[in-house]
Amino acid sequence: MTSAKLLIFPQVPANASSSDKGVSSTDHIVQALTKAIIEHRLEPGEKLKEQQIADQFGVSRTLVRQALYKLSQKHLIRIEQARGAFVAAPSSKEAREVFAVRIILESAMLESLIACITPQKIKVLRAHIKVEAAAVHGADAANRMELLGDFHVLMAELLDNEVLAQSLQDLISRCSLITLLYQSEHAAGHSHNEHVDILQAITDQNVELAKQLMQAHLQSVLAGLDLKD
Repeated sequence: MTSAKLLIFPQVPANASSSDKGVSSTDHIVQALTKAIIEHRLEPGEKLKEQQIADQFGVSRTLVRQALYKLSQKHLIRIEQARGAFVAAPSSKEAREVFAVRIILESAMLESLIACITPQKIKVLRAHIKVEAAAVHGADAANRMELLGDFHVLMAELLDNEVLAQSLQDLISRCSLITLLYQSEHAAGHSHNEHVDILQAITDQNVELAKQLMQAHLQSVLAGLDLKD
C-alpha cells in the first residue's frame, strides 16, 4: 500500500483553528479510508499504519487514532491490542447470522411501531425516504449505505427505545463492510423501493403486510450480496 492511494481529501488549511483542524482532520481521515476500503484499495485484513496515515494527512498520530477508533465503531476496521489496526474481514457466516437476527428483531419492532404510529411519525419517515432517494442515485456509496441503514434505526428511535435503536445500529454496522463491498448500486436502489413499500404498509397500519415486506426486504438484501461461501 502506497501513501498516494490514501489521499482522497486535501489537508486541512493551515489557518484553521486548532479545534476545527482536529475535528476536520479526523473526519477527512475517516472519509478517505472509508472510500479506499469501498474501492478495494485497502483490502480486508490489510494493516493500517498510524505513522504512514499521519504523514499522509500532515496530522498527529493522536488524530489518526481518533479516526481509527471511529472506523472501528462502524466495524470497518478492527483494532488489536499490541498489533494495531486492520481492515475488517467479516465472514459470510457472520453476515447471514446478522441478517437472521435482524429479521426477528425488526419484525417485532414493526408491530410495536404500527401500534403507536401517528401522522407526525409518518411525516418523519417520509422525510427520510426523500433524502434516501437522492442518495441512492448519488455517487457516494458510504453515504448511501448509511442512509439505507438509518431508515431501520429511525423506526426504533420513533419507538423512543434507545436500547433497541443502539442494538439495531450495532447489527447494521456489523454487516456494513460487506454491504459496502458487495452491494451494487442497482441493489441499493431496490432496497430503497422496498423501504417505500414498507412505509406504505406502516401508513396503512397493515401489521402482517409490513412484517412480510420487512422479512422479504432483508432476505433480498442478503441475497443481493456477492458472498463467496
